[in-house]
Amino acid sequence: MIHTYLVTGMTCNGCKASVEKHLKALPNITQATVDLEAQEVTVEMSQYISIKSLQEALPEKFLISEKEQENIFKTSKIEAQKSDLQQLKPLFIIFGYITAASILMHYKNWEWSSFMLDFMGLFYIVFSFFKILDLKGFPESFKMYDPLAKQIPFYAKIYPFLELAIGILFLMRIQVPMALIITIIILGITTIGVTKTLLDKKAIQCACLGTALKLPMTKATFIENTIMIVMAIIMLTNTYL
Repeated sequence: MIHTYLVTGMTCNGCKASVEKHLKALPNITQATVDLEAQEVTVEMSQYISIKSLQEALPEKFLISEKEQENIFKTSKIEAQKSDLQQLKPLFIIFGYITAASILMHYKNWEWSSFMLDFMGLFYIVFSFFKILDLKGFPESFKMYDPLAKQIPFYAKIYPFLELAIGILFLMRIQVPMALIITIIILGITTIGVTKTLLDKKAIQCACLGTALKLPMTKATFIENTIMIVMAIIMLTNTYL
């Protein structure tokens, strides 16, 4: 018999291999195949095994659930207990800190253009830091929704360092027009992928803060990218008009 289950907590090929290994070790399971992008595992068993037994066989970071339950609630048992706002609390806190820091840097001599450049610079620096914390896991998560990363895996690997470099350009006021154009291009591409994911109603992890913090792909992710794109367009317009 073949059953398909949903598994949350998987962020990379290492997680995929771990889930398959632990499930295959159970008696009566002949095969276990993980679909990392769909966050699913297909299990072939000679005799039915309860979901409780499957869960006990997996490391604590993974949560396995019946597929029918996921289709109804669109989230895991643990995630269902939290609202989107609660899950995105780390993202909002970081945004608040970045905004506060940017304001404090210019409150004596306020200038919108300088505030926006420093906000974007700090945004890139902070977000790249979280991605660099897990350079192995981030590319796999990022490829789940970024169109360019799906086609060019190397792009996903260098993306954290690309963000770091752009952040430095903004803060140091070096090649600002070029940094603005790159911002519009790379975040525009990512936003296309985020929009498609939201429209398809897929339950996947957002890699905006790497894999260190578990954030769901939500409308907030779309808004986050849109804010940066709009700021970049405004700054670019002010530069050339």
